[in-house]
Amino acid sequence: MGSLTPEGKIKRRVREVLQAHKIWYFLPGNNGFGKSGIPDFVCIVDGGFVGIECKADKTKKPTALQVATGEQIVLAGGRWFLVRCDEDVAELDKWLRQDAGS
Repeated sequence: MGSLTPEGKIKRRVREVLQAHKIWYFLPGNNGFGKSGIPDFVCIVDGGFVGIECKADKTKKPTALQVATGEQIVLAGGRWFLVRCDEDVAELDKWLRQDAGS
């Protein structure tokens, strides 16, 4: 698979968790034609919208636009996760097992 960036490794872990729970998801491309601030993963979990923003590690912060988008998702009734490390991946997995009813 070649070498992955640190953020790529986090995204791979998130993808593995989503696939294990049979969650529908996609990764919107950032090609200049979409809306800025969209999370790395866009998912449907039990009929609800979930956005997941990935960062390489705990020292990396989401942009102000990414945080604002996450807040808008939550205000609209969705869920937004910031995933930066194995502990965050584990929290996502726990939510999918317990709270989301997968």
